[in-house]
Amino acid sequence: MLHSRNYNVRLESAKYGVSFGSALAMAISYTTNHSILWAIIHGILGWFYVLYALIILP
Repeated sequence: MLHSRNYNVRLESAKYGVSFGSALAMAISYTTNHSILWAIIHGILGWFYVLYALIILP
């Protein structure tokens, strides 16, 4: 029973982490590019774009 609850907590945390990563990527993208289309594309990429923005963009 304990393992099932632990799995649910991890699953929910991962889901919210992905959602937060997508929202953060969209905000960074729109601020940088001023384009809704690019914000949507970067929102799909999520954390990959956030890491790219941290490493590559000034």
